[in-house]
Amino acid sequence: MKKLTLLLSWLLTLSCLTSCVDEEEFPDTPMGNFEALWKIIDEHYCFLDYKNLEYGLDWQQAHDKYAQRINDKMTDTQLFEVLAAMLSELRDGHVNLTAAHDMARYWQWHENYPANYSDSLERIYLGTDYRIAAGMRYKILDDNIGYIRYESFNNPIGSGNLTEVLNYFILCQGIIIDIRGNGGGDLTNAEKIASRFTNERVLVGYIQHKTGPGHGDFSAMEPRYLDPAASLRWQKHVIVLTNRHVFSAANEFAMYMKALPSARLIGDVTGGGAGMPFSSSLPNGWIVRFSAVPMYDAKGKSTEFGIVPDMYVPLRDEHLKRGKDTIIEVARKLLSQ
Repeated sequence: MKKLTLLLSWLLTLSCLTSCVDEEEFPDTPMGNFEALWKIIDEHYCFLDYKNLEYGLDWQQAHDKYAQRINDKMTDTQLFEVLAAMLSELRDGHVNLTAAHDMARYWQWHENYPANYSDSLERIYLGTDYRIAAGMRYKILDDNIGYIRYESFNNPIGSGNLTEVLNYFILCQGIIIDIRGNGGGDLTNAEKIASRFTNERVLVGYIQHKTGPGHGDFSAMEPRYLDPAASLRWQKHVIVLTNRHVFSAANEFAMYMKALPSARLIGDVTGGGAGMPFSSSLPNGWIVRFSAVPMYDAKGKSTEFGIVPDMYVPLRDEHLKRGKDTIIEVARKLLSQ
């Protein structure tokens, strides 16, 4: 079995990826662009059946509903609003429509939930004497717990960076990895970090590929494994802090870590985003990005709508007023035990 890197690294990023998808030609008219967009999603989006089961999404019904709002006299701005509204029916943070004047996006997956994170508290815990390695800020807290703040998987991480960080924490009782607010990025960074916390190959999930235009046309599930790093690996406990803003590659990282016996997730349910995004274009040149390749956890369950932590811990107002982060404090107590 090839490593995750060979399967996935070139596919998943929060930037728009282009795909060579042959589409039926539609005229560059309001209705032509509407039909082109609807058909792209109908034939290539990977969660239509899943979301029909989860909340009753009917993509044909969406077509009929929004087609009534299309007319040949509408402006580009009006057309964009209708197309964006139709895409919002998918409830997918990986779905965007990009034009010269705007980008349609669905952010309710985190906007409708508590943040469970405070940058003001982060500054208190990190202080001014923290270290920086690639995209990681890290320090040893006063109870001998290692703390890593990693805000985006777009920040590249080298093997040498990770070895230096783990060496610095070598006498610590455990490590906290805080990925709250991390919206994703390069999946290879998620694999690099997670591989430092296992000594054996671990089944972390499955992947499928679209094989035809039907909503259920998929290949068989292919297993995905996480291999241990060839370099220094952490042998003690590690806790990953999550909130609803943890999405895409960060969601995958949380999934990897939850599959490891030495790791625990605490905080809030993650934001999800379990479909690798691809993109295509409409007759007028607008670009649509959509989830095309579904991924699942080690039990074969979709994490499109998030991963439940091992321990749910909210950020409490009474702690916030005292300059304490409830989620970090619970993690410190667990690791100290």
